[in-house]
Amino acid sequence: MRKKLRFGQHSAFEGGPGADRAWRLGFARAARDMMDLPVDFVSLTTARLSLAELLDLPPERALILMLEGPEEGLGLLILSPDLLTALIEVMTLGKCGTQAPDPRKPTRTDAAMVSPLADLALSHLEEALAEESDLVWTSGFHYASFIEEARPLGLLLEDVTYRTLTARLSLSHGARVGDMILVLPAEGKGRKPRLKADAVPDSVARPAFAAALAVRVDAAPSQIDAVLTQLTLSLTEVMGLHVGMALALPSAALDRISIRGLDGRCVAEGKLGQNRGMRAIRLTGQAITAKRAQTAVQPSSLSVWGEGESGADLPQSFDFEQFSATGTD
Repeated sequence: MRKKLRFGQHSAFEGGPGADRAWRLGFARAARDMMDLPVDFVSLTTARLSLAELLDLPPERALILMLEGPEEGLGLLILSPDLLTALIEVMTLGKCGTQAPDPRKPTRTDAAMVSPLADLALSHLEEALAEESDLVWTSGFHYASFIEEARPLGLLLEDVTYRTLTARLSLSHGARVGDMILVLPAEGKGRKPRLKADAVPDSVARPAFAAALAVRVDAAPSQIDAVLTQLTLSLTEVMGLHVGMALALPSAALDRISIRGLDGRCVAEGKLGQNRGMRAIRLTGQAITAKRAQTAVQPSSLSVWGEGESGADLPQSFDFEQFSATGTD
């Protein structure tokens, strides 16, 4: 039962072609941004290797960078002598040489010069796989140390299965060609990927989309106008209106205020009141059946002349200002 459960957990994050594609883009982008070096991937292969098979993988005089990841996991970035020489030439001379490099062993100085490029490429790899299952085994790795040769790897690395990305690179449009191998533990201990919307089944995606849409619609602002009464004026009277002018509203009633939308249709009725010291409208009409609501307006938006203790007293006149309210119900 334990073996079956572990197999199910691994298969859920088995991944597909995401890692190799992201590694191509990540390393090429890092070389372009840091060194202004065009890099093309001639080939890229993936494999699963045991520790014993991994020990025979580094070529002679290769630069071996030790990578450290989540939960003290260890990986490798191996650069062939040709690739290392090309990168060092670009960093020191500004371009790749055309002659074959002299054979030499890599040094700690080489590792110190190349390690920023490795860290940047690994960062781009993790960024590109933010929504891919391969993020579990590729995230969180960075340069840790330099290994002079491959013999100590059997003691330094855990005896687990490793994933390898073996690539042949062409630098400066074919000026130099070299090999690079990225080795990371196959059992992922990094971050879990974000769920992609297109990966959700339709039976789950449709209700979720409807719920998300409802939340957005409910949060959208909508303007409504509280209409106390309506007047019919001639064009001459309208043109003669001015600030401070008072209009008589004989048919107005504070307990029969019409709430209208932008299209002019009446959506509810209410009466004038107050809420927390502000003038407000309490909805009372049959158009509101779900719940009682109150919409506050600015105190300066309405002025009433007249005396009376009840809010339902008929007003004598109102300031000619727009009396409006804003709300979602």
